[in-house]
This record gives sequence, structure tokens and C-alpha cells, in this order.
Amino acid sequence: PGFTILDRGDSEDVVNLLRARAGLDRKDRRFPRKGTILEIISMAVNRSVTLPEAVEASYGHLGEHLEDLVRLGEQYARYKREKSLVDYDDLLVHLRDLLRDHQDVAGQLSRTYRFIMVDEYQDTNRLQAEIVRGLAVAHQNVMAVGDDSQSIYSFRGANFRNIMDFTQLFPGTHVITLEENYRSTQPILQLANAIIDRAPEKYTKVLHTRRLDGATPMLVQCPDEAAQALCFLAGAN
Repeated sequence: PGFTILDRGDSEDVVNLLRARAGLDRKDRRFPRKGTILEIISMAVNRSVTLPEAVEASYGHLGEHLEDLVRLGEQYARYKREKSLVDYDDLLVHLRDLLRDHQDVAGQLSRTYRFIMVDEYQDTNRLQAEIVRGLAVAHQNVMAVGDDSQSIYSFRGANFRNIMDFTQLFPGTHVITLEENYRSTQPILQLANAIIDRAPEKYTKVLHTRRLDGATPMLVQCPDEAAQALCFLAGAN
């Protein structure tokens, strides 16, 4: 009935406290900092994997600290329970669990929110997709807006399979392809189309625009950031 929400800074402070209590803050240990530890814990939650799996997949260089990281993750979860605290990831987990384990509540929420729209669906993670399905249990009225060729947040746990599997998870889905582009010129879109066409799995689309004229795209390899900035300015002028 009563709890306090931890923001990112609060969560890092808790992790730092537990890190110090465990004697893992000594300089000679070279143990990960509080921000990195919290990122690992959050990654495991959002990918719906164990903490060792998250370390192996994205933080292999920290493998030597795995045992201590797992222990810290357990202490962090216990500390939150004992103090009636939840972080942003907990809000997602508790909602997912509520929808999964209490069908009466899921049905009531689904009947209350009869239409659901999710933007940038290709950048949702597995946990968020499970929440969407739970909220739609009574009606299946879900509109997902996204681009399967533009998933760039896998490092934060996003799973492009959510958008690729959408039509199987929601049978009868009507796919509306938006192919007209208002920002780029046709030569740029021709390059984009050629790249997209080589994808082994995709929603087929052919981008086009009324802006037919334009320079041919160029591949410019820059040795450093300063050279990249100069190339950008030269292109803008």
C-alpha cells in the first residue's frame, strides 16, 4: 500500500552503499563503479535474463567479478523489499507480474484501456512487450508503430523480435506500410532501399519521395572526430 520510487541517482546511491558494506569499494579491487553495476542489473531485468547471462552477453570483461556482482544484485533486491522501495524497472516487473498472475485484474485493466498504441515498437524490450500483451488480453486492440530497419537500442535491452513477431502474437494484424518519405531525396532513399533489401528478415517496403533531385550519397572515411566535423560542415555548405 505504500512505497517510494527510486530515481536513477537514488538507485546508484543504494548500490554504492551496498558496495561499500561488502568492501568492494577499495581501489585495489578495481571493482565496477555504481553506475556500471546498476546498468548490469537493469539490463538483466529488461532482457528477462539472469544477471550472469547479462554479464556474459554484454560485460564479458567483468567476468572475474561475477560472483560479487550476483551477490550485490541479490542484496539490492533485498534492500528494496525491506525498505519498501521500487526503481523504474520494478514498476515494469510488478505490472507484468500483476497482469500475468491475476487474470481478474488483467481483464479489468484491459476492459478499461480498450485501445493501446505503442510508438517505436522496434525499440521495446521483452518485458515491455509482455506488458502490452497483458493489457490487451480482453480485446487485442493494439496498434504498434515502428520500423524494423531502425532498431538501434539493443544495448539497452531492446529486442527487434517484438516487431518481427507482432503479426504472430496478434493474429489478424493489418500491416500498413508508410513508404513516402518527406525528408530525404530519392538518391538517398535508393541507397536505403538497397541496404534494406539485403536484410534476411524484414517487412517489405520501397521508400520513395517527391524530391527526386539530389546528390549521390558518398562513403567518407574519417580518421578522427575533427575530420568528421569538417566533412559535415563542408557537406552542409
